[in-house]
Amino acid sequence: MRLPILLAAGILTAPLALAQPCTRPADRAAFDVASLKSQLMVTALTCDERDKYNDFVMRFRPDLMRQERALQGYFARVFGSRGQQQHDDYITLLANAQSQAGLRDGTLFCQRNAGLMDEVLALPDGASLSQYAAAKELEQPVDLTDCASPGERVAHK
Repeated sequence: MRLPILLAAGILTAPLALAQPCTRPADRAAFDVASLKSQLMVTALTCDERDKYNDFVMRFRPDLMRQERALQGYFARVFGSRGQQQHDDYITLLANAQSQAGLRDGTLFCQRNAGLMDEVLALPDGASLSQYAAAKELEQPVDLTDCASPGERVAHK
């Protein structure tokens, strides 16, 4: 079964306007983990790895919930009353960007991502999850600027 592509026609492909405020380290970790979780979900659905994905979610549930709360906090802080809508839009864009990458890869997608689930499941603990996600080159549909130090900004995509 293939993941339904919500944006096959290219709807909603513009990045969210997140570049204005910089992201704190906790925000960045939340974005990285969200990207990893989404990549694993796309891989699970595309490559018939649902059982491993379910194992991932169950094993890392407290860490995933903590990172999700941090991500929600970022959107609430940055967008105020529009925070929930912006958060929802981000999650949709993320899943669609990763699905589109999967479509571009075609049959190579599962070959390229087959080991990802096993690598994550081999991590020793939840603290390793955010470190692992940060080290991976995962699809991110928004431009993020890290708050490196007062007055200094470091751009990441």
